[in-house]
Amino acid sequence: MPYVAPASTFHAPDSNATPGNDTYNRLLLVVAGLGGLLYGVDVGIIAGALPYLQATSHLNPSQLSIIVAAVLLGTVISTMFAGLLADWMGRKPLMILSGVTFVVSIPMIALSHGYGPLFFGRLLQGVSGGFIGIVIPLYLAECLTASKRGKGTGAFQWLLTFGFVLAALISTYYSYRVAAVANAAVANTAVAEAAKAAAVLAFKNQAWRRIFWTCLPPGILFVIGSFFVGESPRWLFKRGKKDRALASLLRSRSPEQAKIELQEMEQAALAVKVQPSTGKEIKDSLLRRKYLVPFVLTCVILFCNTATGINSIIGYNASILLQSGLSDVRAHWGYVLFTIVNFLMTMVGMTLVDRKGRKFLFILGTSGIIVSLICVGVLFLKTEKLNVDCRDTVQAMVAPNQTLTLPFNVAEAKKLLSASGYHGDGVQSEQASMSVIYSYGDFTATTEFVRSDDTAAAPIQITRESTLPDNKVEAFFQNPFADLDTARTAPLKISRANIGSVPNAAHGWLVALCLYAFIAFYAVGPGVCVWLALSELMPTRIRSNGMSFALVINQMVSTTLAGIFLPVVGKYGYSSMFFLFTGFTVVYLLTVTFFLPETKGKTLEEIEAYFEAPRKA
Repeated sequence: MPYVAPASTFHAPDSNATPGNDTYNRLLLVVAGLGGLLYGVDVGIIAGALPYLQATSHLNPSQLSIIVAAVLLGTVISTMFAGLLADWMGRKPLMILSGVTFVVSIPMIALSHGYGPLFFGRLLQGVSGGFIGIVIPLYLAECLTASKRGKGTGAFQWLLTFGFVLAALISTYYSYRVAAVANAAVANTAVAEAAKAAAVLAFKNQAWRRIFWTCLPPGILFVIGSFFVGESPRWLFKRGKKDRALASLLRSRSPEQAKIELQEMEQAALAVKVQPSTGKEIKDSLLRRKYLVPFVLTCVILFCNTATGINSIIGYNASILLQSGLSDVRAHWGYVLFTIVNFLMTMVGMTLVDRKGRKFLFILGTSGIIVSLICVGVLFLKTEKLNVDCRDTVQAMVAPNQTLTLPFNVAEAKKLLSASGYHGDGVQSEQASMSVIYSYGDFTATTEFVRSDDTAAAPIQITRESTLPDNKVEAFFQNPFADLDTARTAPLKISRANIGSVPNAAHGWLVALCLYAFIAFYAVGPGVCVWLALSELMPTRIRSNGMSFALVINQMVSTTLAGIFLPVVGKYGYSSMFFLFTGFTVVYLLTVTFFLPETKGKTLEEIEAYFEAPRKA
């Protein structure tokens, strides 16, 4: 059913806005953009710092994985309470709090010399990200005019993607710096080998700290900018501060627009409290259509948005490209190009969202994502169907102390294939890859793919210490149904040891191009529009808490996919995950096509009235 605004509603054109309004609206966009930048940096910065942190921190793999996941944990925790805090303290104070939390986290991480401060610093980064992910879209939806709301929320997503680009470029820069220091140390023949290694290690220790320090300036700018914007007019109106709400509206609107929107707020508030037929005050049920339908619709959209695989494809992008046939250097540069495509196409989405509409971009984006994912899945399927399982041979190589050290090179690949009875020519030992799925008791893990043609690759190493969590609290989050005490004495069991063929570079670039198409369609459609759907569809009464609940679902899906990605890929191949993502995206396309109304150019009160209105047959 097409969206039809109430006949009595009239909006003054934006051309009546004053130069002061335009200046303030630009300030809102800048602050929103800085918030998006922090959110993107939160997610992306650890990828560049992790190799150097791993080399110098003396943390075990279990602790490192928790350091990586701490941001996600902090995001989940803060997302659960962000809506309540936004209603209690206001949108502006929560923005300031989120920025201050981020700023405090940086020196805590960069100056840390142990697991505890590093964990809490990363946790604070996640808390900041969770607050920002709720309060910025919420604030923009309530502050900007209907005609600028899409561009404003797009600015948040645009700078968020720039955060990924920035993180990737910083990572690449320091990889070259580390290589330069290592080459200089090798060239200096007068220095002992131990001193050379110590010099490289010392620089790596400084590298990951400097990577985090580079995140501090945008955090400080965001805090400063937040002090110069006003409070949300709709939050002020809900608190009974009608005069201040009008003053806040006037900062970004013409007087005519401000008065019309204030009247709509009053009418919406009256409709909630008074029964039209009797004039008596009633208790407004949250099960009413105007609350329940948009809430469920938003939750489905947020669920499907993450289930496209966007976070997994970003997080494992370099590994995917490496396995598709690209060299290590090309795979990392391929990821840089991936983030740049994301950034540029988000800019395109920003320019189209208020002209073409949200629904059009949603349909365009999800349709393109489906085609892209199918292409990637088919490309991987062609090579993965040749995989050889060497489980029994690798199980026989497990040491008496239930550990495994397996240097996977050309000779070892040839030996394993021969011992497993493979005599075909589909998998060549000179260009093969391997991953192992294994378990100690109830705790299952997967090694990363190792290529036989990578002479610098470290051996596959499996130990109980690197697999099991340190305590029962960590064990609960890793697997709530597992028995940690039994796992500490359980033997190492090899569930699968796949050796597959590494395709040529042409195949790798085909996969890369399909992934670039994926991120381009995602950026121009769901990437921009999902934040709008989150903030626009929710009615005023439940907007903040409803957004929190929907984003918690989003984070739960993201966590689940992150947890199953490597085990599923190791057992069934990358093609299985891409086809799974395709299935969820089909549901996404059907949902936005048949159930999502067009909200372009509509005030929040008009959108709320749409869901309340009876449907005509």
